Amino acid sequence: ECCIERPPLRLRSFGAALTTTPRLHRPCRPTSGVDFTSRKLFAPGIKDFLLLCGRIFLLLALLTLIISVTTSWLNSFKSSQVYLKEEEKNEKRQKLVRKKQQEAQGEKASRYIENVLKPHQEMKLRKLEERFYQMTGEAWKLSSGHKLGGDEGTSQTSLEIPNREAAKSQNLLKPLTEFPSPAEQPTCKEIPDLPKEPSQTAEEVVTVALRCPSGNVLRRRFLKSYSSQVLFDWMTRIGYHTSLYSLSTSFPRRPLAVEGGQSLEDIGITVDTVLILEEKEQTN
Repeated sequence: ECCIERPPLRLRSFGAALTTTPRLHRPCRPTSGVDFTSRKLFAPGIKDFLLLCGRIFLLLALLTLIISVTTSWLNSFKSSQVYLKEEEKNEKRQKLVRKKQQEAQGEKASRYIENVLKPHQEMKLRKLEERFYQMTGEAWKLSSGHKLGGDEGTSQTSLEIPNREAAKSQNLLKPLTEFPSPAEQPTCKEIPDLPKEPSQTAEEVVTVALRCPSGNVLRRRFLKSYSSQVLFDWMTRIGYHTSLYSLSTSFPRRPLAVEGGQSLEDIGITVDTVLILEEKEQTN
C-alpha cells in the first residue's frame, strides 16, 4: 500500500484561514494514459481548438472578400473593354456613313454643275456674244460654213439622184457659202476713235481706272475738258458695248449720269477716279 501525504490546504472563507489535516488515500494504480481528470491538461485543448476554428473562419472570410473584389474588378474590366469596342464600332460606322453622305453630295453637286450651271452659263455667254456681234455689225461671224457637194460619207445610191434634185441642193447651198459683201462687213469707222492720251505732267489731267467684269483694271489719262462720251467710246473700243454694259462710280455706288455735251469735269471727274464696268440686267 502506498499513501500520499499532501500538505495542508489553506482555504480562505469569510476572512478566516482554515487548515486541514492530511488525509490518507487509497493506493493509486499506475495507468498508461493521461489523467483526464486533471483540469490543467483539459482546458488548454479546448482553447486551442476554438482558436483554430476562429482562424479558419477568418481565413475563409478573407478569401471570400478577395474573391468578391477580384470578380468585381474583372467584370468591370471586361465591361469597359466591351464598351470601348462598341465605341470603336460606332465611330467606324459613323465615319462610313459620313463618307457615303459626302460622296453622295459630291455626285449631286457634280451633276448639278454639269446639267444646270454649265448649260446656263454657255447659253448666257452665247446670247451675249450674239447681241454684241449684232450691235457691232459683225453678225456674219455667227454663221458657220458648209461644204459644197454634200457630205463625204454619202453612199453610192446618192450618185443616182436625178440631175434636177442635185441642182436644187447646189442652189440651196450657194447662199450659205457666199461671203458677205463688203458693204455688210464691219469697217474700222464703226469703232470710235479716242483722243490722244495726254502726258502725265500736263495740266488738268485725270487718270480713270476702269474695273472690268473679268477683274482686270485698265487705266487711261484724259483731260477734264474732254467730252464725257469719251468714256463710252473707250468701253466700246476695249470690247464692252454700251448696250450691254454700263458705268457706275465706286463710292457711293451709283450709275454714272452722262448727258450730251457734258465734259468729264461736269459729271464730277475732277480727280483720279475708279469706275466700275457692270453688265446691264437683261429683260425678256
